[in-house]
Amino acid sequence: MPELPEVETIVRSLLPLVTGKAVRSVHVLCTDLRRALGPCFGASLTGRRIVSVRRRAKYMLFDLDDGRCWIVHLGMSGRLLRVKQLASHERRKHDHVIVGLSDGAGLVFHDPRRFGLMAVEDAASSTLLSAIGPEPLGRGFHAEYLSGLRRRTRRTVKDVLMDQRVVAGLGNIYVNEVLFTARVRPRRKLASLTAEECVRVVRATREILTEAIEHRGSSISDFLDGIGRRGAYQWRRRVYDRKGEPCRECATPIKAVVVGQRSSFYCPRCQR
Repeated sequence: MPELPEVETIVRSLLPLVTGKAVRSVHVLCTDLRRALGPCFGASLTGRRIVSVRRRAKYMLFDLDDGRCWIVHLGMSGRLLRVKQLASHERRKHDHVIVGLSDGAGLVFHDPRRFGLMAVEDAASSTLLSAIGPEPLGRGFHAEYLSGLRRRTRRTVKDVLMDQRVVAGLGNIYVNEVLFTARVRPRRKLASLTAEECVRVVRATREILTEAIEHRGSSISDFLDGIGRRGAYQWRRRVYDRKGEPCRECATPIKAVVVGQRSSFYCPRCQR
């Protein structure tokens, strides 16, 4: 699933290309996404002008000129790709929504597993966004916030960081990388962390996400940005999916465990 750095990369790639463009057509080829597209979806989007593009957690928000947003979530395998000339685009299997723009280009939502979703809603009142926690690169996510959660949960630090209600946009790849950088094992209970370890986790979160965005996300499986380019962070991973390989800092073999039904990777020497 695309995580915060991948979604941010897509947003940055599309922002200069679609801002100011009007939606001329919407072709819905499959309504059966994670949340079914209603009969009014196309009409809600057609004729609107895109005034900006931004990210909230793992959602892309295309701000429209009527105050609403075209909200897009890519799910497990979704892509949102811009094609320069929509008229010459050859539709492929799993192209589910095709949006034509006023410059002749188009945005194609492609999703083999159909776990993605989209809607046209007021972002301020959308139930898709209302329960999401603070952005990890924003002011609302800080050591005091994380430290204050220790008394209210018995969950592992990894489970807490992956909970979108606690902090927005983090997923399995980057939580593994964050905890390695913070020198904390993924199976540690959040309640067991010291105040200093909470500082390290927050600092590592900002460091890893900033680095991943700079390298345009991870193309571990099928991730492409909005114009079809691969990311490069996958070559910089410290622990994720590196079971048995030497730690880049101490050469100890990376171990894998299951935390919250997800594979987790750590260095038994560097992380405590």
